[in-house]
Amino acid sequence: MTRSSVRGSTQGEDARQGAPDGPEAAEGAERAEGAETALEGAGDADGGGGGVGDAAGGRRPGRGRRARRVLRWTALTLAVLIVGTAGAGYLYYEHLNSNIEKDPLNLGDSKVAAPTPNAAGQTPLNILVIGSDARDSEENQQLGGARETFGSTPLADVQMLVHLSADRSNMSVVSMPRDTLVHIPKCTDPDDGKVYPASEGRVMTNQSLGHGGPGCTVATWQELTGIHIDHFVMVDFAGVVSMADAVGGVPVCVDANIHSRDAQGHGSGLKLAKGTHPVKGEQALQWLRTRYGFEDGSDLARAKAQHMYLNSLVRTLRENATLSNPNKLRRLAEEATRALTVDPGLDTVKKLYDLSNELRQVKPERITMTTMPNRYVGARVEPTEDAEQLFRLVREDIALDGKDAEKKEPSQEPEAPADPAAPDGEIAVQVRNGTRTDSLGAARGRADTVAGLLVERGFDRALADPSVLPSEERTVVRYPSADLEGDARRVAESLGVPASSVRRSTDVSGVTVVVGADWREGTAYRAPEADDTTPESAEALNGADEGACMHVNPAFTWS
Repeated sequence: MTRSSVRGSTQGEDARQGAPDGPEAAEGAERAEGAETALEGAGDADGGGGGVGDAAGGRRPGRGRRARRVLRWTALTLAVLIVGTAGAGYLYYEHLNSNIEKDPLNLGDSKVAAPTPNAAGQTPLNILVIGSDARDSEENQQLGGARETFGSTPLADVQMLVHLSADRSNMSVVSMPRDTLVHIPKCTDPDDGKVYPASEGRVMTNQSLGHGGPGCTVATWQELTGIHIDHFVMVDFAGVVSMADAVGGVPVCVDANIHSRDAQGHGSGLKLAKGTHPVKGEQALQWLRTRYGFEDGSDLARAKAQHMYLNSLVRTLRENATLSNPNKLRRLAEEATRALTVDPGLDTVKKLYDLSNELRQVKPERITMTTMPNRYVGARVEPTEDAEQLFRLVREDIALDGKDAEKKEPSQEPEAPADPAAPDGEIAVQVRNGTRTDSLGAARGRADTVAGLLVERGFDRALADPSVLPSEERTVVRYPSADLEGDARRVAESLGVPASSVRRSTDVSGVTVVVGADWREGTAYRAPEADDTTPESAEALNGADEGACMHVNPAFTWS
């Protein structure tokens, strides 16, 4: 299988992101029997560029539509992580190792410190799963449609963080809609030294892959979430199809006969009779891709179907005794290693096997799948306050199913910065107002008030920024580079802001206090009591839910 290139210009992006439904897309879906399921993002028959074109053209279904491609690649990629290299003792290591494509882990300048080990010396593990829409091989082109985009820069149309808890008792999955608006940081490709400047303003997160490779997608995630990412795994169209066949089939359920195809040719082509059926290969991709035919036709319904598939896949892999068959394992490992691009920390079968053993310790009932809470910004989306809540739970290794609350350890303060703080009077500080919420406007004068507090306390160079920011749930202190971390910590200490709310970010040019919605009045900051519950807007689904069955829209049934 020809390798995917992720470097180069962004030529063809607009066509893929906004391409309307049309004969090309429908033909691609028919030809591949909906195999572009995995990455509906570029000219597929079910959403024309993943729905971005729909939004731009005025068709805007409900909020659920924006849970784009939440786990488009989840089922197959996570399968690799769980059992993709099981039985490695049967396999010819060097051959399989040579199959695996490698790329640097992080191309950005901003690094997030690894989490502090717990009392037992354990640390959590974070793996970013990326789905590339590469059209750089005949096989990928056939599965992806949209011929005019052949050879153009791939997009990271699926991004999903897999978080394995420090004690290995639970797993959390957080998916980000592909058209989430983010700041892509400056990324440098170590292979040729090419520098990709930071984005001017916010752009769609899927463009990060074109800024040097998956390492820039990792940098973008770390910049947005503050979560330290240990590894990434990337897969393309052809890899999803081949691994789906190798896995052998996953049971799915529909509550009526379904055929995902309308008179205009929209739909994945999925055709199933009422009840539970095992799907694999291209039919599995059709299931994952289907929007027309499930519930209200929104991406929320599609996300629910994808979560159901993943739950069933995990249970199947744990329970299916046939996976002890050496030939089946050999085929799965062969397909998996050829389909993957990984960071150097996962670049051998042995490393993947060790990782799979760790992930397999988690029982399905302790797996929670979520989508990053988001809201519309025109035709795109942005993270909400609930998204920051979800990111915080992951950062602090708090289980999303709420089952380990009773054994939560007291939080530990981050390590002291390497560069100590300058004298208070020499620290330049900008104060900004981020007190706006979804229901309340920004509190007036908060930047002036807090800047005045800092001046009173000896920070003579503190100034208020008159502009009003989008909402910030909690008050934070941001700094752009390691040499200013000590200064930022000192400013936070003077205001009573905990060190856990001091974060590095390339969104700022100096030490910056963002007064959050938790400090709308008064001069004494009191950190709010932590709410460790998973937001309802994250649409959490438990991995042990065996009774799930997708509701079929009557307009897409048959008799």
